[in-house]
Amino acid sequence: MKRSLKLISTMCMATLLMSGLAACGSKSDTSATDPKASDSSSTSSTSKDVPTLVWWTIGGQVPNNFDKAVAAMNEYTAEKIGVKVDIKVASWGEWDTKINTIVNTGEPFDILFTNGSKYSQQVSMGALADISDLVQSETPDLYKLIPEKVWDGTKIGGKIYSVPTYKDSSLTQYWVFDHKYVEKYGLDVNNIKTLKDLDKPLHDMKAGEGKSFYPLPMTQGEGLNGFFNGYDDMALGLPPIGVKADDASRKVISVLEQPDVMDHLKTLHQWYKDGIINPDAPTKPEPDKGRPFFSAQGFPGAEVSWQINEGVDKYDMVQNYGPIYTTSTIQGSLNGISANSKYKKEALKYLELVNTDPKLRNMLAFGEEGVDYKKIDGEKVVERTTDTWPLAAYTQGTFFDMATTKGAPEDQWQQVEKLNGQAFASSLLGFSMDTTNLTTEVANTKAVWDKYRYELLTGASDPEKMVPKIVSEMKSAGMDAIMKAAQEQIDTFFSK
Repeated sequence: MKRSLKLISTMCMATLLMSGLAACGSKSDTSATDPKASDSSSTSSTSKDVPTLVWWTIGGQVPNNFDKAVAAMNEYTAEKIGVKVDIKVASWGEWDTKINTIVNTGEPFDILFTNGSKYSQQVSMGALADISDLVQSETPDLYKLIPEKVWDGTKIGGKIYSVPTYKDSSLTQYWVFDHKYVEKYGLDVNNIKTLKDLDKPLHDMKAGEGKSFYPLPMTQGEGLNGFFNGYDDMALGLPPIGVKADDASRKVISVLEQPDVMDHLKTLHQWYKDGIINPDAPTKPEPDKGRPFFSAQGFPGAEVSWQINEGVDKYDMVQNYGPIYTTSTIQGSLNGISANSKYKKEALKYLELVNTDPKLRNMLAFGEEGVDYKKIDGEKVVERTTDTWPLAAYTQGTFFDMATTKGAPEDQWQQVEKLNGQAFASSLLGFSMDTTNLTTEVANTKAVWDKYRYELLTGASDPEKMVPKIVSEMKSAGMDAIMKAAQEQIDTFFSK
């Protein structure tokens, strides 16, 4: 039967918490999955009865009070559900490499933050557990909380291998300007909708601020956030292959060779040569604070968190794309459970608590109460008092049970729901490519893309020379086979 493209109304969020380099975890607890792990502070009889789950996630540099904050969470969850966590943080710059290493080497973990760029490959490697039945039998409240359409967006081969963070199932992209430059240069931000519209404002800022000022600072891992939003990557995590989001024929194409994409790449390259983009962008792992301009996926009121994180008095943001639903937006934030975990049920119960308990949700999102944040209205409104809490709230769970931040609109989440209600559906909504029989081709093609994407998406390389080279090498790596299989799967999926 035809797959329904009916839009759902969900919470949306993409908080970009960018900090320093770290790959750390709580020192206060031992790993439930690794019998070799030990810590003198966790040898009480209680620790033997309460399993400690290893949760790998992404974030910033771990502050001095991190262990104390996690200990407070563990005291709470041990009493509530008899489970603790050892939260290990891979920094923004090293996350790709670190998570690949963990999965490839079989390093023990219980819960793993993942997303569309990693998820399908991790499933095909057998790293994540099939929780299709377990999530319904062991955590019915969690299963009921998340809409069926969102669960469907996580499925691979009809099975559920992760818990989606029920929030920004649709995507909305924004330009974000430091207000002091908006005033200084008289920028009409509401009329800046396209990449070309940015050209004059960015050059005006560059001319006025001097040689060492970069209006559009970038890092290697991100480039220009949202660059490929107009194309659905089939939840493959390989942007150079996809379908134009509004293409009713659902034709699989080589995205880098599309005229609009090439034009945008040329614009980035010119900006790089003009000093709009920092020269070390292809190798810079983490952003500096105080960015004068950036592109981000967001939602009404998101600028409040960005202002705190960046140390900027005021940001002005303007919507430039979306909202849109794709399978990839649903798979943008997932938490999988290790296929080798001894504590699959406990891991699910912990994730259920994250998604249904406001107190735990706020501790994970904001840090240590009294240090990183203070409550303004119970668990409903908080004021952040530091900018050092490393965990990215969008990676953890729903925003239905999380407080809003002081300064954000009181009806922030209602606004987000309204935004979701206005979203249009990608022509591929609900489809996720099965790469089980293409693991080698996908891995090799991704390796080619990873080799060149930092320079290409930061404007450092000339796209007229680089794109043909990339496409040629990807074809040799198996790109054509992937595209052929993708088209066949799409045609079959949407003919039912």
